[in-house]
Amino acid sequence: MSDDLLQSPLHDRHAALGAKFAEFGGWSMPLEYAGVGVVKEHTAVRDAVGLFDVSHLGKAIVTGPGAADFVNATLSNDLRRIGPGQAQYTLCLDAETGGIVDDLIVYYRDDEHVLLVPNAANTTEVVRRLAEAAPEGITVTNHHRDYAVLALQGTKSDEVLDKLGLPSGHDYMSFVEAALPSGRSSGVGIVICRTGYTGERGYELIAANSAAGELWDLLMEAGEEFGIQACGLGARDTLRTEMGYPLHGQDISLDTTPNQGRLGWAVGWKKDTFWGKDAVVAEKEAGPRRILRGIVSTGRAIPRPHMQAFLSADVPVGEVTSGTFSPTLKKGIGLALISTVVDPEAEVSVDVRGRREVFQLTRPPFLDTSVRES
Repeated sequence: MSDDLLQSPLHDRHAALGAKFAEFGGWSMPLEYAGVGVVKEHTAVRDAVGLFDVSHLGKAIVTGPGAADFVNATLSNDLRRIGPGQAQYTLCLDAETGGIVDDLIVYYRDDEHVLLVPNAANTTEVVRRLAEAAPEGITVTNHHRDYAVLALQGTKSDEVLDKLGLPSGHDYMSFVEAALPSGRSSGVGIVICRTGYTGERGYELIAANSAAGELWDLLMEAGEEFGIQACGLGARDTLRTEMGYPLHGQDISLDTTPNQGRLGWAVGWKKDTFWGKDAVVAEKEAGPRRILRGIVSTGRAIPRPHMQAFLSADVPVGEVTSGTFSPTLKKGIGLALISTVVDPEAEVSVDVRGRREVFQLTRPPFLDTSVRES
């Protein structure tokens, strides 16, 4: 890998655990851990608890009088659907085309302070667009390299936080501010939000880089009795694919819109304004030409991105955007952008390394989990 890649403040801990590293969004991040592997890491999250380092995710703060109103007038979702102390999934759309610049989480602290967590590769562009549009008095600051993000995910995640005396059990997509309970960084503030990218009950914890190591150690130690497992981005990908969660740069991009990506629920259609509104409203009324659908192998084939899908021998109808072996279902699954002329319950054939394999179209998620249970 290139020496120019950014490293997480937890890089040394991953190396000590035997992590295999891979480039992701300009960062060197753990893909999987020696002696464990993606399937066992995946299973730990579904059955117990896993800990991910996702510090590559962006961090940007919008501050000033009317900061929340400014964010609401630019990003797609309606921030007024939530209140202080809550988080929201939203989209940054291109103002002209309605294409998805990025999908991100907004942490609504108060009307003058909003935290944004974009994807790693898109942080600079999201910050640039917001900063250029910000009126006088509102500041958009890129803190991408100042904070670590740890994702504690799985059915035993509450128990791990409880053992440390950290807040747990708050509502889905809400966050609380707390402090590290012990050690050299005792008292350092952390934000604990009940969010995640795995489909399981879980939390994402944001802390200053200086406290990241101690926070990781505390969580790993507290989680030992619950079967905690350090997990890499390989397991994160299989977990999110089982839930049908899109990945920017694969399933959604500047070339796809919320209508095509099945993300209309993250659009405040009744808002007066947001970037790209005219384009996506017009497309919604006309009907998109393609849509993101789930695919499930009827045999043993495993789909991969960029494989072509066909309705019959010579009629291409779409392309696989994400594909993997599902450790939970024990079969190949994926996401594909499919023409809307195709019956949503049809079977399609996918060109898997020169062989046509049959896949059933379906609507994700591919399995039910407890992510929103109280």
